[in-house]
Amino acid sequence: MRVTQSMLSSNMLRNLNTSYGKMSKYQDMLNSGSIISRPSDDPVVAVKGMGYRVDLDKNEQYTRNIREAHTWLDTTDEALGQVGEAMKRVKELIVQAANDTNTTEDRQKINAEISQIKEQLRDIANTKVGENYIFSGTHTNQPLYTDQTGPQNPLVTEDGGKRPIEINVFDGISMKLNTQGNEFFNDVDEFMKHVETVLQSDATSEEISSALGLEVTSGGGNIPALDGLYENGLTLRAEVGARQNRVDMMENRLDIQNVNVTKQMSQNEDTDYAKTITDMVTQESIHQAALSVGAKIIQQTLVDFIR
Repeated sequence: MRVTQSMLSSNMLRNLNTSYGKMSKYQDMLNSGSIISRPSDDPVVAVKGMGYRVDLDKNEQYTRNIREAHTWLDTTDEALGQVGEAMKRVKELIVQAANDTNTTEDRQKINAEISQIKEQLRDIANTKVGENYIFSGTHTNQPLYTDQTGPQNPLVTEDGGKRPIEINVFDGISMKLNTQGNEFFNDVDEFMKHVETVLQSDATSEEISSALGLEVTSGGGNIPALDGLYENGLTLRAEVGARQNRVDMMENRLDIQNVNVTKQMSQNEDTDYAKTITDMVTQESIHQAALSVGAKIIQQTLVDFIR
């Protein structure tokens, strides 16, 4: 086969274009920090990268859910703690009211504080996170109590008040956000109303003690009904604490997975700068050599032919 000047020129241009393409690819890898700039560069790498990004997006949503769970559980724990402190004060007031030295006026003052605590407990029962009532079951847009004197909101107690609200905190793992408080707060409220009724009467100290179940001890006194409510509150709070611990564990697990997925994604598609720079320098040397050799092979003037 006869090799013409045109064939030499075409081959040289094709090889030079290939060399330019390789250098351009290396330049893109250095500029972008990724070994691919489009899926067609390496479909396998592209598909794996998409999978890693989907995992990170899911983890980002789980992180937001965990923050929401922390808010709900911390708020619930604080609310139940306030209930416990209020009930301690109620016990002190009952023991004080049953003292023989109190006058009717003294008991009226005690009862006034009892009434305020009852209202405070109803306010706690209506605790919100954002716009959501945390003790109203799935009816988070409804307060447990609509006023300071009436019964619990029937929209909450009759339908949905005992239903859990769950949120996904990891792939395939959900946790309960809320604490069903309608029964607990109803029992507390009924006891508080009973205390008000007893103290509003002209009952003697003995009658007050009998009506409220006060058992006088060297430490002050026991009130089984109130003590039982206090223990129920502690039980609810302990259950919330257990969920808080689990959320902390899931948060740590999620952080570890984020690190692992990010590392895998980096290994899959990030540019190896040392190798890429070396490859680019090598390709530039090859390119310069090709230009030099090509300039010698392809004669450009008639003078070169008649030498």
